[in-house]
Amino acid sequence: MAIDVGEDVGRGTEDEETFVPLVGWDLRRAGRGAIGIVAFVVLWWLASLVQPAYVLPAPPAVATAFYAEAASGAITDALASSVLHWVPGAVVGTGLGILAGIVLGWSRLADDVSAPVVRTLRPVPPLALIGFAIAWFGINHVGAAFIIAVGAFWINFYATYGGVEGVSADLLDVARSLDVRTDRELVRSVVIPAASPEILTGVRTGIGRCWMLVVASEIFGVPGIGREILRASNNLQVDVVITYILVLSVMFLLVDTAFRAVQRRVLAWR
Repeated sequence: MAIDVGEDVGRGTEDEETFVPLVGWDLRRAGRGAIGIVAFVVLWWLASLVQPAYVLPAPPAVATAFYAEAASGAITDALASSVLHWVPGAVVGTGLGILAGIVLGWSRLADDVSAPVVRTLRPVPPLALIGFAIAWFGINHVGAAFIIAVGAFWINFYATYGGVEGVSADLLDVARSLDVRTDRELVRSVVIPAASPEILTGVRTGIGRCWMLVVASEIFGVPGIGREILRASNNLQVDVVITYILVLSVMFLLVDTAFRAVQRRVLAWR
């Protein structure tokens, strides 16, 4: 009993010693980030003093526009509309990209057969597919989700493909020596866990790319943040443009922070 208690106390002490520096480091990073934001706003304000308001509005003008758009409900409506195609586009594109990356990264036959098609389609930007999106799905959320899914697919595909292809042969040999024989067992037990850092990095990168593609996917008339930015640009309402850019940035920051926490937990074994 005495040994068990002593071990428990020792472990508790180690946890406390490692927890305090982590908290201090997080606070330090948050403080540095706050300094960076303040410096950026100050530089923005100074630059706005030598530019016309229709070129670069000052921070107070943007704050006023933000309040007006929020009070009218325009920001809420635009954000809700964008989420309706961002979520399915990101989920479908990410899922298909990871699946294709695993299959082609593991199977030499599938990789050889698909390589010409992949190399032909990869250089095509998602914006070039807007015509197909309109013809196939119409001017609606499905068409916008298609554009977003294409962008998410390629990022996740190449990240997963590289991770699977780079799995150490030594790990596979060890697994086979432990009677892990079939391809399905090897992929599930060895390949996916070993490639998970690259896979999750691709997912995180794809999430950010999907928010960028939200604007691109809405330029043909689908309601959302992108259409509001386009409308304000046509009317030279630069303060409103910056307002919706900030909304987009905040949404990306929230999603990225949440996913980063998940990523740290999943990869805690490293």
